[in-house]
Amino acid sequence: MKIVSSFKHMEHTPALDEKIEAKTQKLKKYFEGNFEVQWTCSVKEDGKHAAEVKVVGPSFEYHAAAVTDSLYKSLDQVIQKVERQVHKKKDKWKNHISRKHKTSVKDQLLAQSTWDEDYWQDKDEEDFAA
Repeated sequence: MKIVSSFKHMEHTPALDEKIEAKTQKLKKYFEGNFEVQWTCSVKEDGKHAAEVKVVGPSFEYHAAAVTDSLYKSLDQVIQKVERQVHKKKDKWKNHISRKHKTSVKDQLLAQSTWDEDYWQDKDEEDFAA
């Protein structure tokens, strides 16, 4: 994991580096292998703080941005947005894989009654006596 951070119209402090590192560690559990996280923090003309993050890997790319009164709130919102994107993508992928091999039954009661009839027709009366 590689972290790249840039700051526009604001000072770079060790506290910000620690916060960015902590927020990036939350993303580490979702991805395996090498990926890069690019942070951009800035102050807008109206005094609001903006944070952007771009997560780039070999087969994926996620981007999120947030603008609030506090830079720390912006960082929190950005991480939440990226986590939602990752969850949504992984859920779609898991759902697609599980649907591929599953047979669909439109009317479950009809399918169950058909199975019960077929099952009991194949049984011999000898099985019931035993």
